[in-house]
Amino acid sequence: MSRGVRVRIAAFIVLSAVGITYITATYLGLVDKITGRGITVTATLPGSGGLFEGSEVTYRGVKIGKVTKMKPTAEGIELELALEEDTKLPVDSSMYVHNLSAVGEQYLDFQPEDEDGPYAEDGTVFDGNETSLPVDEADLLIDIDDFVGSVDKQALRVVIEELGLMFTDTGRDLQALLDNGSVFIEEASSHTEETVELLRNGLTVLRTQAGQKENIRSFARDLSTLTAALRGSDKDLRKVLSSTPGAARELQKLLEKVEPTLPVLFGDLVTVDQIVLANLAGVEQLLVTYPTLMAGGPTGSTRDGWGHINVQLDYSVPPCTDGYLHPSKWRSPHDLTDAPYYPAKCNSPAPYVLRGPKYVPARRGNAATPRVYSGTYDPVTGEAPGVRDEEGRQVAFRQPGNLSVLGGDAWKWLLVGPVTR
Repeated sequence: MSRGVRVRIAAFIVLSAVGITYITATYLGLVDKITGRGITVTATLPGSGGLFEGSEVTYRGVKIGKVTKMKPTAEGIELELALEEDTKLPVDSSMYVHNLSAVGEQYLDFQPEDEDGPYAEDGTVFDGNETSLPVDEADLLIDIDDFVGSVDKQALRVVIEELGLMFTDTGRDLQALLDNGSVFIEEASSHTEETVELLRNGLTVLRTQAGQKENIRSFARDLSTLTAALRGSDKDLRKVLSSTPGAARELQKLLEKVEPTLPVLFGDLVTVDQIVLANLAGVEQLLVTYPTLMAGGPTGSTRDGWGHINVQLDYSVPPCTDGYLHPSKWRSPHDLTDAPYYPAKCNSPAPYVLRGPKYVPARRGNAATPRVYSGTYDPVTGEAPGVRDEEGRQVAFRQPGNLSVLGGDAWKWLLVGPVTR
């Protein structure tokens, strides 16, 4: 071995020894003690909570030092903590003993309320209490055993069976639910501002719902009543629902069959509607007079026990032609084009069409004033002021009432009634 090789080996050994010594001294804290670096503080706890010399000290999970010494006291245990240089640990910080894993490896974690000072210096003392320590494993096991023993085994068996029925053959659905939940969370994360705004608006909606709780409760009660009624009519509803498709198909077939003629029918009805609208006041007069006229018929009786009504048509008066188009100007029934409505009416005086549109009630605004011939008719009193009969007596048109109280002679009122006042 040459001299140069021996020198390099010796240098490697020396440097390795120095490095190992420095690392060991640093790990043991000897360098900090010699150089005066770091911060040494004290922490008191009611118990060790599983801590040991060398346990890590963290600031909200970030390592800032370690436990260098532990000393039992009458109140619990006193810990000497070596913190890293320039550590800014607020003196009002709370501390807790946590586990790094399920098998132990406890560490001491400081959790201040804020980052404001004053900060810990050499000699600062932090005081802990029972809440700083983790739950004792023995107490936890005892509580779990008490909880398990308090559960009814039969009820637990039923719950497990029901859970099995609920989740049977739902693997794909649960997987889709979880996958879609992940997609939803990713989408919400990519739209953070919109999600925050949604949550704020959701709070407003919840406050509104709280203000409307009585209305919501009333709605729930009414909905319960409705659902109870629907439940009671379950058979009828099922019958309707089962019959509706067939009825809808039959209705569709009917509409398809009448499709060629239905538009023509509607077109003709438009023409009829125009004529009825032009004579609306006369229709109203008919609806007023006809029930009164017909009321006297069924109350009368004859020997056969039936009431009889006889309507005779008078053909002595020829039809009115004055005011209508001459037949030579009539349109062909095959002409289906639009044309203006001709205001046809009878211009001939009496006795032509005495019940026609010339004698319908006069209209004042939207109200119709019925009249008989040239006089007005009051449906409340039954009188027609200004209208007299041949003997000059006031014309009155009154309800005869229920004539069945007259018994077998009720039919006579049909003859006597019209000539009495």
